[in-house]
Amino acid sequence: MINVLFVCTGNICRSPTAEAIFRKKVNEAKLGDVIGSDSAATSNHHVGETPDVRAQLACRKRGLDIKEHRAREITSEDFEKFDLILVMDWENLTDLQHRSPPQFKHKIHLLMRYANDYDAAVVPDPYYGLNEGFNQVLDYCTDACGGLLETLERKARMMQKSLQAARAAEAAKAAQEAQLAGEAQVTTEAESTEETQVSEDK
Repeated sequence: MINVLFVCTGNICRSPTAEAIFRKKVNEAKLGDVIGSDSAATSNHHVGETPDVRAQLACRKRGLDIKEHRAREITSEDFEKFDLILVMDWENLTDLQHRSPPQFKHKIHLLMRYANDYDAAVVPDPYYGLNEGFNQVLDYCTDACGGLLETLERKARMMQKSLQAARAAEAAKAAQEAQLAGEAQVTTEAESTEETQVSEDK
């Protein structure tokens, strides 16, 4: 399983939007069984809150639903659990680099490094701006998440094939065991019938 964590400051605007975009792309590619995703905040300012209503509205207009999301702060366990931790801006990057155990710092990157169309280093925080800022977040994250999936897809397809092969092997083994159990049951019943017949003959 490849696990990706999207991180911004409050987990109510940018990171839940990015995660929703990425999850949709993953599902459309039929890779949901080998690629997982989540989002979190660098701060605890909005823990437990739903996404900003402006973010919800902007997402809804593009066929994304983030209303069930609840903000959470990144935990120490996240640094180990996730294979990629993608942040929105330089402040997020610096924060997590300071908080991460040394062996996991290589996982932390700016999301926009995966962008193909937009030549921007960061996804600007729209929280204190106008509605247009939320559309920009969607544009930037859609571009970057597309590039991210392109980067991960080959490895994910290989993992998926291995997983499917393992499942097929397990199914074949289960079928064989069921067949053997059935044959054993038939043998037992036959022996029982034979013993009964012998007893009656006596």
